[in-house]
Amino acid sequence: MRIVLRVALASLLAFSVSGVAVAESNQKRRGNIFKHDYSAAYTVQRVSVRTGCFPTKLKAILAHIAVQTGHKPMVTSGHRPRSGRSQHSHCYAADIRVPGVPEKRILAAAASAPGIGGIGRYCNGIVHVDIGPKRRWAHCGRKKRS
Repeated sequence: MRIVLRVALASLLAFSVSGVAVAESNQKRRGNIFKHDYSAAYTVQRVSVRTGCFPTKLKAILAHIAVQTGHKPMVTSGHRPRSGRSQHSHCYAADIRVPGVPEKRILAAAASAPGIGGIGRYCNGIVHVDIGPKRRWAHCGRKKRS
């Protein structure tokens, strides 16, 4: 009698598990609608650099730069919540370096990226890319001597 109960219980358990698997496979996936995972297309300079909130459009720009230059961009600055009206405050911008790649080549790759907004260049070799309005600038922070 015990053997019959064990077999019945095991059969019932197996049947219920297979029913759950069939039900899960029939449901539509509610995951990411984008085809690619771009998070592996860039690195961060330090663990404290915030990139978790980057929209897919910005990640795609960084991936485009990686493909065009042959090297992963290194994000030196990402989301900065208290940066005023900057695109960084909305998590729409990244300051990057691409080690071993000339700055002109990084700028050219960024300019050809689909969906690019702002592109900035700083004297220390850092390039700013964002998905905001289209604009370009070069800022060197040097003061004029009198």
